[in-house]
Amino acid sequence: MTDETTDLERFFRQIVLNLAATDPARLHRTLSLMDLRDAIVPYRANRRALQLESSEEYELLLMRLCAGEGGFARTEPENVRSLFAAELQSTNPDLGTIHLHESAEVSLQPELLARALDPKAEMAFAPPEHLANPVTQENSPPSRRRRDDKAPQCTHCGSLLPTYRLVKFCPHCGGGRSPSRCFSCENEIESGWRYCVSCGAAVW
Repeated sequence: MTDETTDLERFFRQIVLNLAATDPARLHRTLSLMDLRDAIVPYRANRRALQLESSEEYELLLMRLCAGEGGFARTEPENVRSLFAAELQSTNPDLGTIHLHESAEVSLQPELLARALDPKAEMAFAPPEHLANPVTQENSPPSRRRRDDKAPQCTHCGSLLPTYRLVKFCPHCGGGRSPSRCFSCENEIESGWRYCVSCGAAVW
């Protein structure tokens, strides 16, 4: 693993942790590049955690993320992503390009997002999996029995969800219960799919 990869992984993880601490629902929504830079992971407030020495290093990491390096994020429109990737090929990338495309939208890759969340830290907020479904087929009244005694799973990270309360967001990764949608045709996408069954578009 190179230092560059380590820096980018650290940057991605900081974005995830900052969102998880302030607004977990946004983890699975598109984020504007400007919001990423100015509000979610601003340089001055995160430079120590990111182990960066200058704002130029920070903006280079942001450009690499938005160019799709490492598969951590997806940037739209596609021509903006391609522009960032082209800049990174030059010996002296024009970091001002970031400021010209602040309205570009960035989506975090779901599987890598789930890995970035520290499961040990989540234990303080989420019940253990063996307590996620305290009412079983054997000891529950007929009116509460289900055909399948397996607890529902999060469509984003696969963790078991509590069945003893209304669950709108996963307590393990913060993902919403609403189904994921294909970027191309808006067809529902199930967890683990790489291609849409409706239009054939790559999910990531």
